[in-house]
Amino acid sequence: MSMRLSEVYLIARREYLENLRTKAFWIGILTFPLIITLALGVPMLLARAKEARTFAVLDHSGFLLRQIEEKQAAQDLNAAFERAAQAYRQGSPAFAELPEMLRRLALALLPLEETQRGQVLDWLAQVDLPAGAGAGLPDPTRALLEQRAELLEWRRDVSPSQLKDLGLDFAQSRYRRVEIPQGEGDAQTRLNQLVAQGDLFAYFVIGPDPVAGAQDCKYVSQNLTDTELHDWFSRLATAVVRQQRLAQVHLDPQTAHWVQAPLEFAGRRLDEGGAEQQVAFGDRARQWAPLAFVYLLWIAVFTSAQMLLNSTIEEKSSRIVEVLLSSVDAAELMAGKIAGTAASGLTVVGSWSVFISLAVAIVPGLLGGSAIAVVQIIANPFYLCSFVVYFVLGYLFYAALLVSIGSLCNSLQETQNLMMPVLVPMMVPLFAMVPVGQDPNGLLARILSFIPPFTPFVMMNRAAGPPAPWEYLATALLMVASIALATRAAARIFRIGILMTGKPPRLREIWKWLRQGEAR
Repeated sequence: MSMRLSEVYLIARREYLENLRTKAFWIGILTFPLIITLALGVPMLLARAKEARTFAVLDHSGFLLRQIEEKQAAQDLNAAFERAAQAYRQGSPAFAELPEMLRRLALALLPLEETQRGQVLDWLAQVDLPAGAGAGLPDPTRALLEQRAELLEWRRDVSPSQLKDLGLDFAQSRYRRVEIPQGEGDAQTRLNQLVAQGDLFAYFVIGPDPVAGAQDCKYVSQNLTDTELHDWFSRLATAVVRQQRLAQVHLDPQTAHWVQAPLEFAGRRLDEGGAEQQVAFGDRARQWAPLAFVYLLWIAVFTSAQMLLNSTIEEKSSRIVEVLLSSVDAAELMAGKIAGTAASGLTVVGSWSVFISLAVAIVPGLLGGSAIAVVQIIANPFYLCSFVVYFVLGYLFYAALLVSIGSLCNSLQETQNLMMPVLVPMMVPLFAMVPVGQDPNGLLARILSFIPPFTPFVMMNRAAGPPAPWEYLATALLMVASIALATRAAARIFRIGILMTGKPPRLREIWKWLRQGEAR
């Protein structure tokens, strides 16, 4: 008897509307936006809400702490200059709204060459100027050097909220040095007590001769996971000590930089015409973007197929299926259920695509350039179209397997043993994601692409390669043939199993049903 498409449509429509009423459907729609929003938003909020780390420094050298603070002040002033100079060069009205000290800083340093500017910034951060500092510089620059105390006072007193409004990130908003408290016992004992009580995040001890070596230098903290403070202070201390060592051996900084400069091989890639192009951040992100799609594809396929499995078991256990089979045959019922759940899955995937489109429009105003590049890569039409195609192919293949399993069982507990042969193949593409992503056109990737249970996930993973056109065509034909075979086998099992009650059949019995179907 030929399949009646009108009956299949009615079953599919009913299945779709039933799925719309389930919590799982709406959870599926909201899961992806929620995950992306939390992944991008929570780290930003936590970073902003993070309190400044308090620390103390016990400096036995007599010079290193002072020079570290001067170096950090010079870096902060350089960031402030770059911000003000950018507004000035662009002729932006925002320049007039900047604090007076920043406007004076920009106007005083803009006429200077880069080398001179760096030297002046170092002088601005120093309490005592070396003899002859400022000689030969323009009048505004020399005036600023004389008023550097006001500039340093502004830097010290500016609040984190003001820095945020200015688009600046001074170290003092993240790390705050406190003086060592007076009291009984030696200073290190008092500091240990503060750290143990949680009143001090950490403290540094600088040895008597850090230029000679790191002997007696240490970092004490109860928090061993947050290394930002340690890394920041160590980086500044290393820079200061390196300058002192260069001065001792009478080696100028330029020569030392040249000696230490690594030999770098600039990354290049070939475009479609064979011409070399520079490798940017977006190119590297694009190479790994399919991995995110593989995760989503796996979730979408498994969730939709699981939805179909639950629906089949529920209708069988509640005897609703017997009422349905009085109007349609088993093949029409199975086809309608698969089509209806496929429509539900496509609705979920479509909602994810809409969310991505909205993110492309909104995110550029909220995040930095690297985040913008990532979002734009995710919104690549090629990736989105590939995702939809492989979702349909993967879902139809696994739906045929799960609907047949659902027809054999009366409860979800009974499906556990029968689900293992389906779940194990689904896990393999996840385990192979990184090797395939590293070599999308390698032998492993090619072999896995032609194993039907893996094909949708592996081909999605290879999208950045991309595979040769013939591989797309061959794997698509392979999936269509596999879906046809899986659906045919599922129909034979579904026809017998959907009306069975009692204990689920063994694999030997299921194999006998398939063989009997072939004999007919």
